[in-house]
Amino acid sequence: MIAFTETMEAARVIDAARDWIGTPYRHQGSRRGVGCDCLGLVRGVWRTLYGGEPEAVPPYTQDWAEARGGDLLLAAAMRHFEPRASDPQPGDVLLFRWSATSAAKHAGILVTPDAMIHAYSGVGVVESPVVPTWRRRIAGAFSFPARPFL
Repeated sequence: MIAFTETMEAARVIDAARDWIGTPYRHQGSRRGVGCDCLGLVRGVWRTLYGGEPEAVPPYTQDWAEARGGDLLLAAAMRHFEPRASDPQPGDVLLFRWSATSAAKHAGILVTPDAMIHAYSGVGVVESPVVPTWRRRIAGAFSFPARPFL
């Protein structure tokens, strides 16, 4: 599979993500302007780029990783995105762990080398700096595929 690495394609991802800024936070949501969580943001950008989603997302609680075990978000990213072998690039999806031993539980889209768009509780979708605390928590970086498996 060819990664979405060209500048023009990264710009499409970033433009699509920026359209979500200001969307309120809503757990399990994935509707621009209505409400979304971090996964819903990535799902919404995917739909903008490809028209559909690669798989149905089952309902999940806020403690889904602790309750279910495993690294489900990371596994899903491996199924549908291209893993980034080197430094993350603008347009990439970043996954984060809250601790070194926990599952990846947060996602954002890198828009510059030092900023990302993400959604989080109490705030909604924002563009914010990727400070050292965020960098230490990166569990993986993934580029959108040129041709998704739908």
